[in-house]
Amino acid sequence: MANVVVVGSQWGDEGKGKIVDWLSERADIVVRFQGGHNAGHTLVIDGVSYKLSLLPSGVVRPGKLGVIGNGVVVDPHALVAEIGRLAAQGVTVTPDNLRIAENAALILSLHRDLDTFRETSNSGTRIGTTKRGIGPAYEDKVGRRAIRVMDLADLPTLQDKIDRLLAHHNALRRGLGQAEIDPKGLYEELASVADKVLPFMDSVWQLLDEARRNGKRILFEGAQGALLDIDHGTYPYVTSSNTVAGQAATGSGVGPGAVGYVLGITKAYTTRVGEGPFPSEQTGEVGDFLGTRGHEFGTVTGRKRRCGWFDAVLVRQTIRTSGINGIALTKLDVLDGLEEIKICVGYTLEGRAIDYLPAAQAAQAAVVPVYETLEGWKESTAGARSWNDLPAQAVKYVRHVEELIGAPVALLSTSPERDDTILVQDPFQS
Repeated sequence: MANVVVVGSQWGDEGKGKIVDWLSERADIVVRFQGGHNAGHTLVIDGVSYKLSLLPSGVVRPGKLGVIGNGVVVDPHALVAEIGRLAAQGVTVTPDNLRIAENAALILSLHRDLDTFRETSNSGTRIGTTKRGIGPAYEDKVGRRAIRVMDLADLPTLQDKIDRLLAHHNALRRGLGQAEIDPKGLYEELASVADKVLPFMDSVWQLLDEARRNGKRILFEGAQGALLDIDHGTYPYVTSSNTVAGQAATGSGVGPGAVGYVLGITKAYTTRVGEGPFPSEQTGEVGDFLGTRGHEFGTVTGRKRRCGWFDAVLVRQTIRTSGINGIALTKLDVLDGLEEIKICVGYTLEGRAIDYLPAAQAAQAAVVPVYETLEGWKESTAGARSWNDLPAQAVKYVRHVEELIGAPVALLSTSPERDDTILVQDPFQS
């Protein structure tokens, strides 16, 4: 049995939540390995919608263990609030079904403040973050001044760590014309939530190693998408963590040999939230059609997503940077009813044909998409559960996507309902 990594192959919002939930029935453990509560997954189970931000998708399934790995930055108050929201929907989260890495860094109110100051400033580059403090928390982690989950277990030593952290942040706040932070207030912020978080704390790398040795199947759940990767994405309009599949090992404490299959979740068209390049973006009638039919609003922020045609160049590139073995193609039904459908198959840059997205910011903004046009289909694909249920032109579209990106479709999703899924290849059996 292969352990499976699920990553987004575009700019996020590809429908990972449903696919992870669908796969979690076959897994024993579901692991989040990067990002924070800026991620958003909507699961629809028996007509009930569950909106998750920080918690692994597996927590809504009885008998599954959800794990928040060391690569995640954890807002303890957001965690407690999310657990409370699920409890109101009848889902109980306890240490029996959730563990948090003791060495995961915490997101604090000062991180949210700094994120907001930067995004609302009249100077500098606006990235289009969720203002939830993700980036500043990762900065402190790399700067070796972060407060981590394990620090909540030793409150008497917390003051020295707070002083070290505030030596940096208060200097930044002075430069931004903001009031300095009182160390006592930050201590109380942490102490007030410690007893609610500590029961979930664990040595995750040991837990996962033991699970592997006992033959347990592990599903690694990525957040955002590969094009938002801090190294391989559309920099600087990216998130603050590595979102490619290789981070599954680093962000959970397992070796790269623990990964057997990488599944790239891929929307049948393209969307992104926030600023940055988007070669195949459609701002007119087509973009409005895709956004309306696809309900393209952020799970976390409610922001309207930018929409465009499927970009095979980008997906082909992320398949390589993430080592994707197969894709789960989602939201095919959104394309129902279109007379014609376009696919971006290449770019031109200053009149020269290229088959990849350049790394330079100016070049990314300057590429011009080259399209192929395919015949659309009038029949509905919504709710299809076998190839025989699909219109012939829809099948042609899917097969052409496979050819262009160089990877097979392992799963095909035809609605938000988990059972409206066509299984071609079970990643756990690969």
